[in-house]
Amino acid sequence: MTQHRKRNKNLGLAELIAIALGGMVGGGIFTILGISVSLIGNLTPIAIIIGGLIASLAAYSYVKLGLYYKDEGATYSFFKQTYPDSNFLASAIGWFIIFGYISTLALYAYTFSSYAISSSAFADSIWVRKSVALGVIAIFTTINIWSVNGMGKIEDLMVYTKLIILTIISVVLINHGTTDFGSFIKNMTLDLEHSGLFSILIVASLTFVAFEGFQLVINAVNEMTNPEKNIPRAIYSAITLAVLIYVVISIGALFAIPTEEIIKNKEFALASGAGNVLGTLGTNLVIAGAILATSSAISGTVFGSSRQMSVIARDGYFPSILAIRKNNSPQNAIIAMALISSVLILIGGLELILEFGSVTFLLVSLLMAIANFKIRKKTNSSTFVTLLSIIGLSIGGILILYYELTNNWQQMLAIIILYLFLAFGAWRFSRKKEKNHV
Repeated sequence: MTQHRKRNKNLGLAELIAIALGGMVGGGIFTILGISVSLIGNLTPIAIIIGGLIASLAAYSYVKLGLYYKDEGATYSFFKQTYPDSNFLASAIGWFIIFGYISTLALYAYTFSSYAISSSAFADSIWVRKSVALGVIAIFTTINIWSVNGMGKIEDLMVYTKLIILTIISVVLINHGTTDFGSFIKNMTLDLEHSGLFSILIVASLTFVAFEGFQLVINAVNEMTNPEKNIPRAIYSAITLAVLIYVVISIGALFAIPTEEIIKNKEFALASGAGNVLGTLGTNLVIAGAILATSSAISGTVFGSSRQMSVIARDGYFPSILAIRKNNSPQNAIIAMALISSVLILIGGLELILEFGSVTFLLVSLLMAIANFKIRKKTNSSTFVTLLSIIGLSIGGILILYYELTNNWQQMLAIIILYLFLAFGAWRFSRKKEKNHV
């Protein structure tokens, strides 16, 4: 999720949309495409659209709470202010959101690595892939430690450049595809008969993490013009544009690349497919797009989430050493983020990281919807839409757990253990804070 730096100017609608798109289109499509096609084939665009609808439901409460509190702390601050008497709830939301960011950091680093080595002799080596992922995290950690500005000066350029590259890739794949529209619709019908609506909903939930990033708009509430109008406009416009980008790319891939190849090379499917269509130029173009997208996402995630971790530590819900700043840079928090995400890369594969990230952000979004429901009169929220958000996000989380239980119970066990660890950590620090205030 690309977190943007403080600006010295007022942010208008176009810039706010760029912030949200930079967060969402940060390597997500490169990650979810292969996994989605392996599960539901040509129905992938439909799952993406449903995922966008789920993201819109999640965004509703963020928008309402953002307009009510106008606090750049967003998720953590909203929940803490809505439930001011519960140290445990404040601690839990802090732990969940930070580890959600850690999972996306691991996801982007893993995707960067998969594409960076996709045209080499080490493309199928899991340990080379993990080593490169650890290396890229180390590089951006160093950048953020030694430079307060990090890569902030070029992030806007990176956002727009990667969107242009993704558009070019999509158009080229569609134009050079061997599948015509009629055959594509026929294949969709066959896949629907084989997979069914239930499988589509599971994939929409599994890939929810690809839509995370829209809430970064709220982080800039103190720097934007007319937040009452621009927060909802920017967030909903960005989600719509992200859906369009993802759908067009997925259709282009399905037109031009055999599904068997997408499934076989699901961790770098676009690079492999573009290489077959356009040769080395196509492969290099996709690799450049993936590296650019994930680089901006990694840098931004390290920058933004480490600062939020520092704030939560300052409030007493993480070790106090993580709150220490040097030259306004939370260096200890940056190192902690890098180390924990590196451990996640070492112990899990792409699917575990993806699913943990999706479950975490579905859970955090659900908690935001519950908080919004509690103060719905103050936020002037629709009871129906808020309840619909709670139901939709709950179903999404349950579907992921069901998929894990029926397909890979060991992976589900790993996710449950991670959550028990998070809950225990949140409980310990909330108890510690309560004792200190007795």
